[in-house]
Amino acid sequence: MGSTAKLHAVPTLAQLAQLFPKRTVLVVGDLVADHYIYGQTDRVSREAPVLIVRYESSEVKLGGAANAAANARSLGGQVIALGVLGSDPMGQELRRQFKGAGIKLTALSSKRLETETKTRILAGGVNTTRQQMLRLDRGGNGLSPRVRTEIARLTLQLARSADAVLVSDYAARVVGDECRQVLRQLSAEGLPVCVDSRFQLRLFTGVTVCKPNEPELESLVRQPVRSERDLARAGRSAVKMLGCQSLLVTRGRNGVAVFDQNGRVELIPAHGPEDAVDVTGAGDTVIAAFTLAMGAGATSLDAARIANIAAGLVVQKQGTATVPRAELLGELSRAKQ
Repeated sequence: MGSTAKLHAVPTLAQLAQLFPKRTVLVVGDLVADHYIYGQTDRVSREAPVLIVRYESSEVKLGGAANAAANARSLGGQVIALGVLGSDPMGQELRRQFKGAGIKLTALSSKRLETETKTRILAGGVNTTRQQMLRLDRGGNGLSPRVRTEIARLTLQLARSADAVLVSDYAARVVGDECRQVLRQLSAEGLPVCVDSRFQLRLFTGVTVCKPNEPELESLVRQPVRSERDLARAGRSAVKMLGCQSLLVTRGRNGVAVFDQNGRVELIPAHGPEDAVDVTGAGDTVIAAFTLAMGAGATSLDAARIANIAAGLVVQKQGTATVPRAELLGELSRAKQ
């Protein structure tokens, strides 16, 4: 009897996270170069009412779906990333960083394609904190039907060697109608397909899990979310609209909410200190941890608990950051389960 009980014991959150290195996640979506330029400013230009920034340094980080892939890799998972990159310097830099992180990259390219890049200029005085002054976006010049068809074909092919699929959609049109049809097929076959779409979540019907934040949920169902009662109504409407198995709603300092197909909702309070240092990229950490946990066999509720704890760790870091697996395991061992 004792051995049978152990055989069927429900795994703890820490035990699920221990499985991450044995799980493979396919990340499909918009690979973005987050380009930061840092400088110092101390006077206004005589040419126009603008501050003069004296260049100090710059760096490029994995952004968009690339950041979600980096998070999944940092958490210990094996990661395959699929998207498009130009042959320009930003594309070459992202390829170098993918290789350095140990992420397998399949990136379609063409001579006309420019890597999706977000350049942020951050500056301040000698003894002040740098503030973002300007963001310049490049790329996103559209993909040919041939490229979108090839993305769909590769999604189906690469998913065969994955335990879960993470879709990170920033509206750069990498994930088109053909690819969404493949994602529905994979979900129907039992492969966890978890979607984080910034602007067009309503198009991702019939997948396993969708992850909006509260403003995105409001936009989806066209209802205000001002209370927990509003949240419950909006979440249930979204599940019916999308036909997903679960809905994961991130709520900032209020934690996360998980809805299932039967109308049940679980509210999970935020983990860790109330005051976040920086929420940049926290959504990528959430969807990465959640997808890995689903690939490890977690229920959507346990996957949400793991993702919530990972989010509590990453928002205490400055800038776009990731959570190492050892750090997550340490926190899970201390957290009540």
